[in-house]
Amino acid sequence: MSLSRAFRRALFTAGTLSAALVISACSSGDSTKSNGSGTNFVTSSETGISTVAKDDRVMAGKLAGKTLDGTQFDVASLKGKVVVLNVWGSWCPPCRAEAPHFVKVSKDLKARGVEFVGINTRDFNKQPAEAFEENFGVPYPSLYDPRGTLILKGFPKGTLAPNGIPSTVVLDREGRIAARTLQALDEERLRSMIEPVTAEK
Repeated sequence: MSLSRAFRRALFTAGTLSAALVISACSSGDSTKSNGSGTNFVTSSETGISTVAKDDRVMAGKLAGKTLDGTQFDVASLKGKVVVLNVWGSWCPPCRAEAPHFVKVSKDLKARGVEFVGINTRDFNKQPAEAFEENFGVPYPSLYDPRGTLILKGFPKGTLAPNGIPSTVVLDREGRIAARTLQALDEERLRSMIEPVTAEK
């Protein structure tokens, strides 16, 4: 094997391992953790969902930009609603698996003041992402964030950032980060993540 072929194979292997770590990122263990910003959160070993007590929550940063269809959109315009943010990519099998559940629950909960927003990432060509939304009948907007820069700006250091694909974050009615998971969700777990936040007064 030539040196250049060996080098290319090593690079490919490193890249594959790196991508696998990002895609399979998940939380586990029942523990209370404290990050640098002083925000406490608890992660359930059963569901993989991390939650933050109402008094300990931190505001999400700026989450604004163009959607896949080119429309300017700002998540801050949804203040007063519970917002479900789903980070996805058309290339991601777990994202495809959870998409029908997100479509169903988003329609069911809209009348209760719950808004869904996608954040499409690592789709450097929009066409597969647009086809994904069309195929699944996604009824809500998706911010287009191929390089992940919006995600980095939207979640301050030490908060429950969506640092896996797929990831889901729930913002409360004040725009504060209330819950997060780094796993694909079925309908039951998605509802269980949203309902405690919608029940808050």
